[in-house]
Amino acid sequence: MTDASSTRPDATRPDVTLLVGCGALGTALGERLVADGGAVTAIRRDASALPAAFSTIEADLRHPLSSPLPAFDAVVITLPPGTGPEGSIYPAALTHLAAALPARPGRVLFVSSTRVFEGYGSEEFDGPDARAALTESDPTRTTGERGDALVEGEQLAVDLLGAIIVRPAGIYGPGRDSLIRRVREGAPVDHERRTNRIHEHDLVRLLEALLRAEDPPALVHAIDQEPVRLGEVVAHIAARLGVDVPPHTSPEVGGGTVLDGTRAHAMLDGLAFPTFREGYDAMLEV
Repeated sequence: MTDASSTRPDATRPDVTLLVGCGALGTALGERLVADGGAVTAIRRDASALPAAFSTIEADLRHPLSSPLPAFDAVVITLPPGTGPEGSIYPAALTHLAAALPARPGRVLFVSSTRVFEGYGSEEFDGPDARAALTESDPTRTTGERGDALVEGEQLAVDLLGAIIVRPAGIYGPGRDSLIRRVREGAPVDHERRTNRIHEHDLVRLLEALLRAEDPPALVHAIDQEPVRLGEVVAHIAARLGVDVPPHTSPEVGGGTVLDGTRAHAMLDGLAFPTFREGYDAMLEV
């Protein structure tokens, strides 16, 4: 495993960064920024579990903030869409956030998801006449409420804040071990489903690289170097655990997509976990 620097030597980190949502991903990014000498403020409804090194604001962005925010060099938004009876959180949260900031920060990142491509799941990605891997140039295609909310959130983040959009696929890593637990339990798995993923450590490095980059892309797919069928992943995990490979679901639906991560890989001097093998091996060694 290599953990090469995520930025060019002359890249500059933001001095003061606002983390909006700040769950596991935002916290990991914030700790990295603080370790490098930056200052971090986090907005959450409950900030009690956040690191002591963070300044915190307890607020529910579904409602206007009670007071204006100070200026920030950068903002990173990791809010989930939160669909349901109340609808997506994005229209209210992003509007209230933009209204509370004194000016647009120099750099804003909005973390979305490759779920915005779920509508391509019935297409053929294998064989000589197959569709090419989806790139940042391909249009979104959704099939459900959550995907629709993400697309809406992306557009609002661009319109209101000039955000760079980051679309991770299948985030895994310490504390994100649901697939390992399923293999241990012997739960049936759709072995034919096409999957993409990114280790949380590499995603954090990518976010930091985007904060530092002089001329970053407007849209980035955050995936590792080897999209594969889910059966290959669970077979590898089962071998490492010394258990039987999980049975196939019946019937197997397959589907899923194949994404291209060239743009993200170009921003990093090598992934610490280039494929699921290195990533899950590291998790199982703990």
